[in-house]
Amino acid sequence: MADSGLPWTVLRATQFYDLILTGAQKAAKLPVVPVPSGFLVQPVDADEVAARLVELALGRPAGRVPDMGGPRVASAAELVQGYLRAVRRRRRILPLWMPGIGPVRAGALLVSGPSPAAGRRTWEEFLSGRLR
Repeated sequence: MADSGLPWTVLRATQFYDLILTGAQKAAKLPVVPVPSGFLVQPVDADEVAARLVELALGRPAGRVPDMGGPRVASAAELVQGYLRAVRRRRRILPLWMPGIGPVRAGALLVSGPSPAAGRRTWEEFLSGRLR
């Protein structure tokens, strides 16, 4: 695409809260919730990414723009714990070492470098709005 000569803009966004919620809901059905240890993510609200995409689409082509992620980095265990608190469910969380996620442990799912387009809505705010 970059070599096509056509104008373009690409926004890389981290995982959406909706994906994390789906996984947490399924995992919370188990009496013990397994989560990958060392699994760090920086999930973001899909509505905030959509707003940024609209802003970019209405502007001039900008090539690769700064990545967009949520307001904080969290482990899988922290996110599942937040979900369990929100739904008032008690489960034991069991962090497990899982092969093949070395790049995730090294930050592959995080925003690379500072981003002026960071999301503001937190996981807890997302859950509060979604689980009413």
